[in-house]
Amino acid sequence: MTLRRPSKEQPENFEFNPASFEAVKSVMAKYPKGKEQSSVMALLYIAQKQNSNWIPLAAMKCIGKILDMPYIKVYEVATFYTMYNLAPVGKYFIQVCTTTPCMIRGAYKLVESCKEKISENENELLKDKNCSWMEVECLGACVNAPMMQINNDYYEDLDKEKTSKILDKILNDETPKPGSYRGRINNEPENNRKTLMDLKNA
Repeated sequence: MTLRRPSKEQPENFEFNPASFEAVKSVMAKYPKGKEQSSVMALLYIAQKQNSNWIPLAAMKCIGKILDMPYIKVYEVATFYTMYNLAPVGKYFIQVCTTTPCMIRGAYKLVESCKEKISENENELLKDKNCSWMEVECLGACVNAPMMQINNDYYEDLDKEKTSKILDKILNDETPKPGSYRGRINNEPENNRKTLMDLKNA
């Protein structure tokens, strides 16, 4: 477990807006009476989505009150799971997988592109606070390595040139098309092989 520290700059208050609060009630309604605290992860995600991609401490306290749950328990969940951002990451949050399959296929070329286009340092916001990047562990798309995640979307089968073009679009506040950048559909094999029977014995 890695305990990640919240941002030093924190808003004093947080409230769910009407749309988010409807989502909160919808999630909580799925749990039996008395077990609503089990929805804490979903509520943290709703708070993050509302608050420009990160969760302030005030949001954790708000969630604790809604769920009748000690604030420290909400904090423990938020600091345990890396999908929750505890400090501002920008409108576009780029996560580059550098675990072994992606690393072997050239993940550090993607990192080079992030350093050149965004910032030399991880978790450092651009001046306009448009985006930031960081290296992460396996994102579960090993077949389509190397890859990166931007907010909720996966960008796969990348190289440095393709990554740079994607980042250029983000820097212009455009949303690049997610998926494979070699034209593959989902995780289909290379050369359209469908079964092991397609492989001939040497």
